[in-house]
Amino acid sequence: MTEPRYDPSHEAAGKPAAAVAWLLYILSIPSANLLVIVGLLVAYAARSGATGVARQHLDTQIRFFWSVFWWTIGLWILMIVSFLSVIGILLGFVFLGLLFLLSLWFTVKSVLGLFNLLQDRPA
Repeated sequence: MTEPRYDPSHEAAGKPAAAVAWLLYILSIPSANLLVIVGLLVAYAARSGATGVARQHLDTQIRFFWSVFWWTIGLWILMIVSFLSVIGILLGFVFLGLLFLLSLWFTVKSVLGLFNLLQDRPA
């Protein structure tokens, strides 16, 4: 009699980690973006063992973090340069507002990502 072949990963493998990463992303504004770094580390750590929809969410979380990270760096540079020039102070406040909107967008997209994960929809 042959033994059944067991797949080391289950379809839901990685789903709890993906949910935790989305929750940590959601808490980005109250934690001054510190929990986002923890969420990124959770996503990187759980990615290798995840399959299916959970793996898609973890990959999306990693890509999403890095895209927002580079936009944030760009806006910070533009804001600092604007505030250092006397003429660009008003433009600095515009960049500051855009930075705030980027943080809000990050949080809202994270909430939507968590809802999609809980409904087993791809990210």
